[in-house]
Amino acid sequence: MADMDGILENKDKDYGIGTPVATNNYHLKGLEGTDWGIRDRMSRIFRPSTGKTVMLAFDHGYIMGPTSGLERLDLGIAPLIKYADSLMCTRGSLRSVVPANSNKAICLRYSAGSTILTELNNECVIDPIDAVRLNASALAVMISAGGTYEALTIKNLVKAADYGYKYGIPTMGVTAVGTQMARDSKYFGLASRVAAENGANIVKTYYCDGFAKVVNACPVPIVIAGGKKLPELEALELCYVAINEGAAGVDMGRNVFQSEAPEAMIQAVSAVVHEGLSAKQGYEMFLDLK
Repeated sequence: MADMDGILENKDKDYGIGTPVATNNYHLKGLEGTDWGIRDRMSRIFRPSTGKTVMLAFDHGYIMGPTSGLERLDLGIAPLIKYADSLMCTRGSLRSVVPANSNKAICLRYSAGSTILTELNNECVIDPIDAVRLNASALAVMISAGGTYEALTIKNLVKAADYGYKYGIPTMGVTAVGTQMARDSKYFGLASRVAAENGANIVKTYYCDGFAKVVNACPVPIVIAGGKKLPELEALELCYVAINEGAAGVDMGRNVFQSEAPEAMIQAVSAVVHEGLSAKQGYEMFLDLK
């Protein structure tokens, strides 16, 4: 009876009923209609404290073979893993060089097919069960808007998104740029929106003039590709302006592993993305660490 009296005594206390409780401390657009598993994996890719990510891309070998800086994955990539928020790689490189205890989000290259020896983007997608087996945090699929294989690549994206929603894994649409395609906000805005409309939870695209328009027209987070190798200061300037115009992160490959000091560079990139350093401050950090 004493216990019941205690309950009755507390019946009028305010237990916060009706007060919303925050379940995370960051916002990523496009997650409202997704399942818990997708939200969980997105929170592994994007730091909850900033809502941003620094991806380390080393999936180049699936079309280019042993490109410069990636001749030895164990030497060129392994020392950099600890500084990245997430890794974009193929299942082959993941199994061969990424320690299982590295505890990094994996953006798995999920489409494959042609190489640089033929026309690119004639691709298929891999077995979804292998992505589950590898505990992938995202399925990265190329789409070639305006290219010869446009329809095929968009079908691949749709298939990946279907698998992703079935298994709770986000899909990342990666916008390809062919030799005949303009690198402008009109093209990237179209390609990014098409990827999102067809089920992508993240879009990886390129920075361009008018980039803020591309971001605003895309209902899911955009991560920029690093693209070709730039001098370190220019690469950090690219990171800075992209983040300040709405990018949710950067996916750096050649601008990190082809740098004269890769470990210093990825730390400088992370400071610009997560700590708000200017490009100049990031470059000074790079020089100090180098």
